[in-house]
Amino acid sequence: MSIKPLYDRVVVKRLAAETTTSGGIVIPDKAAEKPTQGKVIAVGNGAQLANGELRPLAVKVGDRVLFGQYAGTEIKHDGETYLIVKESDIFAVLEDVEEQKQDKEKAA
Repeated sequence: MSIKPLYDRVVVKRLAAETTTSGGIVIPDKAAEKPTQGKVIAVGNGAQLANGELRPLAVKVGDRVLFGQYAGTEIKHDGETYLIVKESDIFAVLEDVEEQKQDKEKAA
């Protein structure tokens, strides 16, 4: 990836939206909402504080994140569509359930 976001910006690749409900109903593409989960592809240097220092970002490359449906700006680069969002537009980092189980086993 040759995109380097500035300051507190994050480049995210949207994950595919669910096309089937939990009850088994298939959702057509036109009726499906934009996915609100994605994988962090690149991060900026950090948020600039009032005193001029940079605060490192809370997310890192490879994190799976949850963000608002209309957050950020979509761009196309090398035939791929990405989303550039501010760190403040990211609601949460989603941790893998398997990782959580392994961490609990290690602690026990």
